[in-house]
Amino acid sequence: MRKIQILNLEIDNFSQNEFLQEFKSGVLFTPNVDHLMKLQTDLEFQRAYDMSDYKICDSQVIVYASKFLGTPLEERISGADFFPAFYNYHWNNQDIRIFLLGAGKGVASQAQKNINRKIGRNIIVGSYSPPFGFEKDPAECEHIVNIIKNSDATVVAVGLGSPKQEKWILNYKESLSNIKIFMGLGATIDFEAGRIKRCPKWMGQVGLEWLFRLSREPQRLWKRYLVDDIPFFLLVLKQKLNLYGKNNKTTIMLGK
Repeated sequence: MRKIQILNLEIDNFSQNEFLQEFKSGVLFTPNVDHLMKLQTDLEFQRAYDMSDYKICDSQVIVYASKFLGTPLEERISGADFFPAFYNYHWNNQDIRIFLLGAGKGVASQAQKNINRKIGRNIIVGSYSPPFGFEKDPAECEHIVNIIKNSDATVVAVGLGSPKQEKWILNYKESLSNIKIFMGLGATIDFEAGRIKRCPKWMGQVGLEWLFRLSREPQRLWKRYLVDDIPFFLLVLKQKLNLYGKNNKTTIMLGK
């Protein structure tokens, strides 16, 4: 089984090694619990996901949910794990030239330096950290498109946070015909730059990455994890009981 239905999203069921061999072109998003909750009501976010070619699970909690539903996902493939696996897999592939878009001022350029030093070639050919609120400024967005076009990149890794990064890809993908791979990767650029510390591996493996992140940024993340995402568990139970989607006019089945 290549796709697993979790609420109103079909998630691709790959191991990381399988996906590295599979992923040659297209748009990749990495859904987590917060994405799934936003997908219940945000129509533009739903359109972005509907446009994407691959959705790989970036949450151990979703892996547990898939097992509870009787359709287990093979493994969690976080964006922060997949991206370094991707550039290491393609370290000698001259057709893979990556542009980093996102993070705070100077962070993307530091990530570019770190990755190129590790790989031993300039696999990252450009980077840009846009100003706050850029997504509401068409001129700035066109400026970003032109920077990417002039970079000779074939891959764009976007780390702007969700749903901003997915919506930006939705709105500007067609303007970037030279790009064959788009990836929405959240905080991955910050991790690559060494600006944010990743959670201990064991916490990610047991589904407690959210607790680590909450402890690091409580003011920013408390509402997401302790309020917005809690209904996920009730919705999964409703899906198990074949009640999900009934009398729910906001739910749109994606990929249909």
